[in-house]
Amino acid sequence: MPRVLHTAQALVDVVIEVPELPPRGGNTNAISEQRYAGGAVTTLLAAARTGARAVHGGAHGIGPNGDLIRSRLAAEGIELSDTLREGADTGYCMVLVEPTAERSFVTVYGAERQITADSLATLDAQPGDLLCLSGYSLFEPTRRPLLEYLESLPDGVEVVLDPGAPFAGFPQQVQDRVLARTTVWTSNAEEARAFTGLDALQDTPEALRRRIGSHAVVVVRDGMRGCTVFHHGRGTEIPAFPQEAVDTNGAGDTHTGVLLAERALGADWESAATRANAAAAIAVTRWGTEGAPGRAEVDEFLS
Repeated sequence: MPRVLHTAQALVDVVIEVPELPPRGGNTNAISEQRYAGGAVTTLLAAARTGARAVHGGAHGIGPNGDLIRSRLAAEGIELSDTLREGADTGYCMVLVEPTAERSFVTVYGAERQITADSLATLDAQPGDLLCLSGYSLFEPTRRPLLEYLESLPDGVEVVLDPGAPFAGFPQQVQDRVLARTTVWTSNAEEARAFTGLDALQDTPEALRRRIGSHAVVVVRDGMRGCTVFHHGRGTEIPAFPQEAVDTNGAGDTHTGVLLAERALGADWESAATRANAAAAIAVTRWGTEGAPGRAEVDEFLS
């Protein structure tokens, strides 16, 4: 069976529920605070709970944050290909969640940024595997080793780009090197618009496919309106399952994890996207980044 592999950072998400964001220089009082394994972990956890074999190739540090990451991965049967980094703990992301479920972030780097092309190569990506990249890994100091690793991959590895907000702002040379190896693009609507420069969302999947190449599969999520899957020259709108959200943090990563796991298990892209939409709908009704449902939960939800 193809595996779901991830090259991006595993971070601890410190999720703080606030009544509203404070004004600049001001203060607000937290309603609650929880710590979750986030970043790449959310995607891998969703993939593993769907039934795929999942492997994390990123760096991880020594200390309480690194311990939390490793314990969550181990509990879900997710493998670690890289070794422990001595001398630094894994970083964290502070997530401020408002009553509307809108999120604001502050990220503190740690050992997860200590990757090399050789350390990523411990994933041993094989033809058919689905290898995830994050646009957030294209900041320095992880840009150079990630690009070097990408350009060493064997043919037949499905390279899945989750561009995030930063990708549209990177130099075109960097974008081109990444897209030259990309076979699957999966993003939200804002990221697709930012990269293509198009206002009409319905035009972005085809524009993305033209930029990447005719071989590409493009998936664009649009919140409660579902997602569009574009491949073989046509786009299919996959409806969502709107829910009353309490926390949208991790919903996109959950969608990606389930989407790729279903592909690894043999589903077509449209069926995989339907199940991914359902999983994301369940995830937004739960706090934190570890709320991805298992396969049976998605089955029950869809029934």
